[in-house]
Order: sequence, then structure tokens, then C-alpha cells
Amino acid sequence: MHALAARLFPICRSITGDGVRETLAIISESLPGLVQHEVPSGTSVLDWTVPDEWNIRGAYLEGPDGARIIDFADSNVHVMGYSVPVDERLTLAELQTHLHSDPEYPDAIPYVTSYYNRRWGLCLTAKQREALVDGEYHVVIDSSLEPGSLTYGELVIPGDTTDEVLVTTYVCHPSLANNELSGPMVATALARWLRDLPSRRYTYRFVFAPETIGAITYIALHLDQLRSNVVAAYNLTCIGDDGDYSYMASRLGNLPVDRIARRIVATRPRPVQYSYIDRGSDERHYGMPGVDVPMISLMRTKYGVYPQYHTHLDDLTVVTPTGLQGGLDLVRDCIVEFEASEYFLSTVLAEPQLGRRGLYHGVHARTVEDVILLRTHVLAYADAMHSVSDMAELFEVPLADVRAIVDELTEHGLLVSTAPRKVHP
Repeated sequence: MHALAARLFPICRSITGDGVRETLAIISESLPGLVQHEVPSGTSVLDWTVPDEWNIRGAYLEGPDGARIIDFADSNVHVMGYSVPVDERLTLAELQTHLHSDPEYPDAIPYVTSYYNRRWGLCLTAKQREALVDGEYHVVIDSSLEPGSLTYGELVIPGDTTDEVLVTTYVCHPSLANNELSGPMVATALARWLRDLPSRRYTYRFVFAPETIGAITYIALHLDQLRSNVVAAYNLTCIGDDGDYSYMASRLGNLPVDRIARRIVATRPRPVQYSYIDRGSDERHYGMPGVDVPMISLMRTKYGVYPQYHTHLDDLTVVTPTGLQGGLDLVRDCIVEFEASEYFLSTVLAEPQLGRRGLYHGVHARTVEDVILLRTHVLAYADAMHSVSDMAELFEVPLADVRAIVDELTEHGLLVSTAPRKVHP
């Protein structure tokens, strides 16, 4: 994973353009069957529109003495994403309106974008900016912004059922290692592992798309499929450092995929749980009302929390082989439990008459035996949303006890095995 990240790190990616295509082409070497899809600029996708395509070949800033202060060849973070082409000479005062730095991190080049407004900008460290002197500056940005398309990649790994687990990650940032490359690297390794399993209960769909506009585009094109088939979804981001193990809940917060992730993350060092209110990545879109994909996010140190986030310092020293392995193991453990989890549905409305089946007291007194109470608990939570493990955790009883009750009620025709119930109608 780390070697593949190192190969992809120099590529300048954005929400559209050749950088995304090149990235997906390289990933497809590890994932044969990954299909690239192109959606033309101007396509209406829900409340959004696919923007023009942006590509950049180079850029630089020369000072009054002719020396280069900024060069795109040194760091592609130096150019504000989606900058229009420019070849101008400006005074320092005129230039300052186009410069971006972060005084809180004076040695960091900040990552800045302006996707939906035609403008240009350069990014530099606060120390570089403070050192600028009066005089004439020469700015060149060799870019293009014109009709083209948005590109995303998709891979389907068939399972024994058509119920799907969706795994999403994004491919739209330039040379930012944890923010950008860790998600696709872990997703790639996860897909290879799943593909090599002798069997899979669920079908797995992997989507590599630009953040936000890519997710919205995918939802717009595949909403019926998402609502009909997806029983669990994982968004993978910032999952390659050696820090926290983080889980962000779904919008509803207590779905089957949530309960499994909470249990798995709790077994890790430095576990952190976030609410959907803390969202900031593509879980925002997949979890919105009307879409209702049962999606959580799995991360190491969450975006916005580690100090190198959205700066050129988010490099391949932040993302490590051990960090990536820990991220992969986290996701893999969640999927192993989800594959093994059993869900049941009650076959009758309201509580069934247990007495005529020999499952209740012949004569009812003031108290109810624990085993009978456990039967009623299982029936109450046989909603295709609580697995046998979920019930044992909720009732605070041994898993084997719940398993025995489930088998008993199934033999009496009161429960049927089923896939997890989808969130939406």
C-alpha cells in the first residue's frame, strides 16, 4: 500500500481532469475490472452541475529580481485548485490579493481550492510571504478550464446475494498523503482481499470518485440501485497514519453497521467515536434524507484533527506502512463481523402467543422466568436490524443463550433468517 501511495503521490489531482484518470489507471493495475466512467461537464446531478474540467501543466512566481519564489514543479499544492490560466505582471499589493498562507502554521503551504468560481491563486508558507519585497512580480499559471468530464472508478465483486456493501473513497486532492491517498490505498487492498476470498455473502461495490461532486454525481446516477441493494456502506478517508482509530456514525447512529464498528473500534488503541454531526467527507451526501445509504466513516486520525491536514506537510511520512495496515485491519475486521452476523425477523405481528407453543408459564404468577423474558426480548428485537450479537450486547446476556433462544423460536416458525433491513422504504 505504501509503495503504491508513493507512486501516486506526485500526481496533481482535482475534482476533474487527467490527474484523476491517471490515478485510476494506476490503481486498476492492482484491481483489474475497475471501470472508469465519464460524466460530461454541464450534466445536472441533483442540485449540482458537473463543472468544467481543469488541467494544469505548470506554474511559477518570479520576484522583482527574476528569481523563482514558487514553482509548481516543487509542490503542486503551490497552486490554488481550479486556478484559471494567467500570465501577468503585478505589484506586490496586487499580488497579495491572490496569495494564500496560514500564519498558524508558518512552515506549511496550505491547500486551497476554488472549484466553482473562476479565479486564480498561489499558496506559500507564511514565512515566504513575509519575506516578499515591493516590486514587480511575474505570475504564470499554465492551466486550462473548459468543458470536459468528471471521472470516477467503479469495481463490483459479486457475492452469494445481490445485497450490497458499498465502499467509497475519493481521488481528488493533489499531493496530500493521508487526506488523499490513504483511503484509495486501503480500499484497493481491501478489494484485493475480498476478491481472493473463497466466497462472500454480500456483493461489494467500490467507488473511487472525487469528493462531494463525485459522490453527488454517483448518487444522482445510481439512486435506485443504492436504495434497493445497499445494506451497509463504508467511507474510507484519512486512514493511513499511526494515530487514532476513528469511527463516525451514520446519520441515524444505531444501524447494524454502526454497532459493529463501535465494537471493533473499541478494541483498538486510541479509539475515537464521532457523531454524524461531526461529518465532513462523503458521508454527508450518502446519509442525507431521501438517499439514506447506511454509511459510516472509518479513519485513523480524523480530517481536520492532525496538524498536517490540508497542507503540503501531509506527506508520506504522515502515512506509514504500519498506519495503512492498521487502517486495513480495522475495515477488514468490521466486514468479517458483518459477513458473519445473523439477522432475524419475527413472523407474526405483536407478541406471539407463546403459551400454546409451550414457551410460556402454564400458570402465570408475579414474576416471569429469565428464559421466558429472554424469549420476549428476542422477539421484540427480531426486526432485521439487530443481529444475534447485538441482542446479546443489548440484553447483557451470553451470546450462546441468545443463540439458543433464536434457534428455538426459529424451530417454532416464529423467526426467519433475513438480510439486514435497508434503512429506506
